[in-house]
Amino acid sequence: MSVTETVSRNQATSQQKCLQVANQQTNPLAEFPEYLSYKHTDSDGKELQLKLQCKRKADMDPKLLKWAFKLAERNVGPQYRACSLGWQPKIKQADLNKAWARYLVATDVATRKPAAYTMFRFDLDYGRSVLYCYELQVEAEFQRKGLGAFMMKALEQMARHFCMERVVLTVLKNNEDGMRFYRRLGYDVDEMSPDKEEDAAYEIMSKAMV
Repeated sequence: MSVTETVSRNQATSQQKCLQVANQQTNPLAEFPEYLSYKHTDSDGKELQLKLQCKRKADMDPKLLKWAFKLAERNVGPQYRACSLGWQPKIKQADLNKAWARYLVATDVATRKPAAYTMFRFDLDYGRSVLYCYELQVEAEFQRKGLGAFMMKALEQMARHFCMERVVLTVLKNNEDGMRFYRRLGYDVDEMSPDKEEDAAYEIMSKAMV
């Protein structure tokens, strides 16, 4: 066996071990109390306080999953309808109910109403160990308050802790606000994103963690 093959095999073994450890965690955010709450003060002095919880799909209240679907429909449904993919509610509901799904949910402490969520998983993507962010949706009244960026930083903290190589996500090309948001956080078009010739409706973006 060549040196290159030995290194590649060792890397693959290391990635599998990291993924195994990450996927065994019931609550991968438990060791980072700084990400279990979020505060924001508006220009008028009004203070907003939210609590964050990390849950497996199996531990999610069905009502919360219905809310997540409705929020996604409100936020990105129009953009899906405006591109070649179209809005496919049954597929979106099935995706949100995947057995492997993990959720990070932010809840308004004052009203106890959910404010935002991100759906993610620890996975092997084109031979790379990654934290894959499938959804990040924030209710309109909680947008532009730093909450989305805070939740992405929480994902990045988990990714680094469990030795994932990258955080990867997908964003529609016609979602210009989303593209700008992720670029501000240091994400760029991933090498595995579809070529221009493919004329895909989306880009795959990523950020290195190691």
